[in-house]
Amino acid sequence: MLNYVTTNPGKVREVREYLDDGSVAQLEFDYAEIQAPTLEPIAARGAREAYRHADGPVLVDDAGLFVDALDGFPGPYTAYAEEKLGIERVSALAREAADPDPARAAFRCVLAYCDGDPFDASPDPIDRGERAAAAAADEDEDEDADDLPVKLFVGSVRGRLVDPRGDEGFGYDPVFEYDGTTFAEMGPAKKNAVSHRGRALEKFAEWYPNR
Repeated sequence: MLNYVTTNPGKVREVREYLDDGSVAQLEFDYAEIQAPTLEPIAARGAREAYRHADGPVLVDDAGLFVDALDGFPGPYTAYAEEKLGIERVSALAREAADPDPARAAFRCVLAYCDGDPFDASPDPIDRGERAAAAAADEDEDEDADDLPVKLFVGSVRGRLVDPRGDEGFGYDPVFEYDGTTFAEMGPAKKNAVSHRGRALEKFAEWYPNR
């Protein structure tokens, strides 16, 4: 059984589009989110923590909206910006900063998988933990260093921010437009085919059955 770590049932529905429904369980687990300028270390740390909690295979995702005119903000702080400002305000700020050009942005998603075992080398990145990083920096190794290997799958999609349209999806879907249509105006199948999470899930679903 694969534990998909999220409090959002919409994300669970998306992953089940790619994998057998019976093989995926939702796991609500509040792992500690580290501060980092990129998504990869945040997702990897969360996967290690969730694996130790679940004592079984876990999949953690971290996603972010990176706005060109705002130097990549909100990026790793996307959920916080949604909570504090709301998606309409974030979209408005992006459009004000980009004016007169469109508010171009990219959604990125990093899926982090951990089952306690090592991984063979592959094109997809593998985070091998903090002990390797400490050794590379010639620092003292901590006996408790968190060195569980984590496999990472990355997906991204470029679009632009607009006034809210549509009533499907979740999060920033109503304000993120791709090829003339917001994610909230797309049905689940069309959104999965082009979304950042869908593209990362496609890579994961191709790899996972042979694990």
